[in-house]
Amino acid sequence: MATTQALTMMDVRNTMPTNQEQEFWQANYWDAVAAHDSRMDGVFLYAVRTTGVYCKPSCPSRRPLAKNVVFFRTREAARRAGFRACKRCKPDAPSTSNPNADFVEKVCRYIDAHPDGPATLEALSRTIGLSPFHLQRTFKALTGITPRAYADSRRLQALKAGLRDGHSVTRSLYDAGYGSSSRLYEGASSKLGMTPARYGKQGSGVAIQYAIAKTPIGRMLLAATSQGVCSVQFGESEGMLESELRREYPRAEIARSDKGLAKWVRAIQGRIRGEDRKALPLDIQATAFQRLVWEQLRDIPYGDTRSYSEIAKKIGRPKAARAVARACASNPVAVAIPCHRVVRENGDPGGYRWGMRRKRNLLALEKSVTEPQP
Repeated sequence: MATTQALTMMDVRNTMPTNQEQEFWQANYWDAVAAHDSRMDGVFLYAVRTTGVYCKPSCPSRRPLAKNVVFFRTREAARRAGFRACKRCKPDAPSTSNPNADFVEKVCRYIDAHPDGPATLEALSRTIGLSPFHLQRTFKALTGITPRAYADSRRLQALKAGLRDGHSVTRSLYDAGYGSSSRLYEGASSKLGMTPARYGKQGSGVAIQYAIAKTPIGRMLLAATSQGVCSVQFGESEGMLESELRREYPRAEIARSDKGLAKWVRAIQGRIRGEDRKALPLDIQATAFQRLVWEQLRDIPYGDTRSYSEIAKKIGRPKAARAVARACASNPVAVAIPCHRVVRENGDPGGYRWGMRRKRNLLALEKSVTEPQP
C-alpha cells in the first residue's frame, strides 16, 4: 500500500528511501541543498553517492549533481545506508539541529500517517498542540511550503508511483489517499500535466497541437493540450523548434495547427507588444518551489523588473536567489510566465533560456511601451 511506503523514511527503516520518497524530496528540498539553506539544517540530510558522505543542507562544499543525491531524515538512516559524515559541515554535531526541526518532523509524520485525512490547519493544530497561525508560519519558514502543499505533494507522488507500478487509476487514487475520483481529477490532473489514466501510460496518446509564428523577437512555437498552453519556445528555425517539442513529449500525439491555436498565438504576440496582458490557461508541471517562484513572476508589472534576490525574499527564502534563477531557467512557457523580467541586483539582465539578445529586446520593448513618449 502507498501509505506504508510513505512511512518508510519517517520511521527510519533499515532500507534506502523508496523512489517515491526520493521524488518528493527531490522536488521539494533540492533547492535548499543548491542554496546551502541553513534554515533546513535538522529538517533533513542529503548524501552524495559519488563521495559516500552525508551532509546538512547548509554544507559549503561544491554543489553535487542532483542525480547523485539521496535524502534522509536522520543521520542514523544515512549511516545504515553506508554513508559517512562530511568533515566540512559536521552533520553529527549537536549544534546542527534546527530548534524547530522536531516540530516539522512531527507534522510530516502525522500527514504521512493520515494521507486520506484533512490537512487543515485546524486539524493539525489540534494534533500538534500549536495554534494554526504559529503552525503555518513555522512550517513554511523551514520547508518553504505550507502543510497543505506538503500533503498534496505526498499524495500526488503516491498516486504517480501507483500508476507507474501498473495499478489501476481506482486503486492508485484510493491507495494515495484521495477519498473520491472527483478529488483526484480536481487537483491532480493539472499537476500531472495530463489525466491520471494517460500518465499511467507514460503520456502515450496525449494530444498536443502546436503553431509557429513570427514575433518581434523571432520565431515562436506555442504548443497546447486541451487543458491549456504547455510550451512557448523561441528559436532560430522551425525545424529546431519542432524537434525540441518532440524531444520533450516523445510519446504524445503531436500535430501542427496554426489556425486552431491562432487565438493563443495572438495573445502571446499581444503580450510582447503590451497590447494584451491577460493570463493564459496553462497546462504545465512544477515543483512546489517552482510554483512559488512562477506565481511571483506573473505578478511583476509589464515593463518592470525584479532581482533574483527580491523574488527570493518575496517567497520567504532570502538565501535562495540561485534557486530562483534555476526556476526561471526551467520555465517552459516564455512570456506567459515572464521570467525575462527577473534580473541581477546590479541591473545586468542575467541569463535567459532563449538567449540574452531576446531578453534584452523583450525588456526594451516593454520599457518603450510603458515609458511616456516625448
